Amino acid sequence: MTSVKKQLHLNAFIMPNGHHEAAWRHPSTDPRRAATLKHYVDIARTAERGKLDSLFLADGVALWGNVRYNSHTLFEPLTLLSALAGATEHIGLIATASTTYNEPYHLARKFASLDHLSGGRAGWNIVTSAGEDEARNFNRDARPAHSLRYERATEFVEVARKLWDSWDDDAAVIDKASGVYADTDRIHPIDHTGPHFQVRGPLNIPRPVQGHPLLVQAGSSETGKEYAARFAEAVFTAQQTFAEGKAFYDDVKGRLAKYGRSPDEIKILPGISPILGRTEAEAKEREAELNALITPEYGVRQLSNMLDHDLTPYPLDGPLPDVGTFTEGAQSRFDLVTGLARRENLTIRQLIERLAGGRGHRVFAGTAIQVADQLEHWFTEGAADGFNVMPPTLPEGLVDFVDLVVPELRRRGLFRTEYTATTLRGHYGLARPVTRTTTVKEHAA
Repeated sequence: MTSVKKQLHLNAFIMPNGHHEAAWRHPSTDPRRAATLKHYVDIARTAERGKLDSLFLADGVALWGNVRYNSHTLFEPLTLLSALAGATEHIGLIATASTTYNEPYHLARKFASLDHLSGGRAGWNIVTSAGEDEARNFNRDARPAHSLRYERATEFVEVARKLWDSWDDDAAVIDKASGVYADTDRIHPIDHTGPHFQVRGPLNIPRPVQGHPLLVQAGSSETGKEYAARFAEAVFTAQQTFAEGKAFYDDVKGRLAKYGRSPDEIKILPGISPILGRTEAEAKEREAELNALITPEYGVRQLSNMLDHDLTPYPLDGPLPDVGTFTEGAQSRFDLVTGLARRENLTIRQLIERLAGGRGHRVFAGTAIQVADQLEHWFTEGAADGFNVMPPTLPEGLVDFVDLVVPELRRRGLFRTEYTATTLRGHYGLARPVTRTTTVKEHAA
């Protein structure tokens, strides 16, 4: 018998014009087209043509950055993914939704709806909103503390999972002869009462096709890693070096046992923004071309937001000032950025350039073979189960990745040539969860 070679997973992380902050100014992009459905349909079909596992839309509930100098995310992701569900057949559809400014019943219903409409391809990137501007859009003077946001998020996901399980899989009997549509003995109130939520249930839509939508998490703080170990089935993380990626991978996987989970039950996908060229020199030229389009005023604003510290009074070509060691905002990104600046002794301008391509995610400029070498190394040496691919420009950057890097990965036996599953869980090789009531019945038996 011959063993099947382990294969990696690929998610396409989609931004309107691409991940480089100056992408909207690049000749290959059209910011006006990025405000149309066709733009996203074309991108989704490109990702599906490459047989990627999934595509992912980030979100925030405030106007990001300084819109004077950059484009911004236009569409609410669940709305857009519902449209893309009808334009695609196989690719998974992952949306960010906040546990800080939503209610569990509302989001559980939305994701169940997307899962049904897509035939089992929905995923939820669970976030706790860290921005002060976001808080002020929801009747608050300030964002909740980091620890409180995660406390709420923990209970939020517990309630959502109970709601998805409030219908047994066989509750909808649809018996025309008897006139019985649903067996109400198989539909259960959840009667949840907790510190943050009181929810009676049941959900007003049958159990999702996947049982639960795929649960994704992106926080890499200590609290975030513990949260991932408890709930997440895929983790989108920002790691600059192989050593950091390997340490994160081992750390998160090592936390699973305490929650009765095995390492295979979670897929860790570091972000990478590949800038491709026919030669390494050409790729470096493309990177320099994009960086030359950076607007410093925008970069300073973005960096100030990441660090919760106003950097406008400081010289661009001077060092990063003392910004402390903690933020109530995005703690893991704060640690990554300050660590990068100190480790490489970067000026503010240099730091802005380093972050412009991926906001802390790894940027790599090279040929398709060089990019594939990097992905293979991280994958085979235990720093990743796959990758969150962040094209610097769209649609061009994704087309290049699908047409150049994916075939190289296939030649190495590292990536699928055809879809072999029909659901997002199937693409990631993850089991469909049984219902809470099924588990209770099995234990009783």
